[in-house]
Amino acid sequence: MRTTGRVSIVGAGPGDPEFITVKALKRIQEADVILYDRLVNEELLSYAPPEAIRIYCGKAPGEHAVPQEGINKLLIRYGLQGKRVVRLKGGDPFVFGRGGEEVLALAAYGIPHEVIPGITSAIGSAASAGIPLTHRGVAASFACVTGSRCHGDGTPVRWDLLAHSVDTLVIYMGVKQIPFIREQLLLHGKPGATPVAFIEQGTTHLQRSFLCTVEDMQEVAAQVKLGNPALIVVGEVAHIPEQVAALQSAASMRIG
Repeated sequence: MRTTGRVSIVGAGPGDPEFITVKALKRIQEADVILYDRLVNEELLSYAPPEAIRIYCGKAPGEHAVPQEGINKLLIRYGLQGKRVVRLKGGDPFVFGRGGEEVLALAAYGIPHEVIPGITSAIGSAASAGIPLTHRGVAASFACVTGSRCHGDGTPVRWDLLAHSVDTLVIYMGVKQIPFIREQLLLHGKPGATPVAFIEQGTTHLQRSFLCTVEDMQEVAAQVKLGNPALIVVGEVAHIPEQVAALQSAASMRIG
């Protein structure tokens, strides 16, 4: 009989359930307990054994079903009971997923654990919208930042550096902060004509994508009623889907 379980901190990917890794799926199929987040596609839960305990731990902006401290306690409790626990998190658990906090909590109790990476939304949603984060001759670097720290506690986001230090800027959890983000980018010298892409519900059948600029990003977000979850991509690569569409249209005319 197991006396100490194993906790798997698992990335579920950006929304499309088919983006789950083989290793992650195996852990779900053998789980005794699954603690899952709001952005996890619930179709993945159908692969768990019928008797597996399913606990919703979703976090919406300003509303947490279970506080992080409570999640840590659940992981520890079930781990010490000898359960096979899956902590199923949207995207990748170590990219704005607080997976590091959970690993530290488990380590303090000597509970065996593993981390199974997932496709983070910066990669998955951008690709689904046809945007390469790097592109030869256009972008050789990209950075990911969370918009949720724009007015929160802790070290502030260095918009003065981000405005110029990377070619492509990917902003998570920034919908409510778009006016502030626009203000900071313009304040620190980002050209107003810099392309911006909004990707809402990336990789899912509800995906919507919009192209604008730094200058008009606040206006466009309001016009289209941009909602969470959404990714913001700032940089010249945001133009690539438009270029692809133009090339495809030209090719169709030639063939026709």
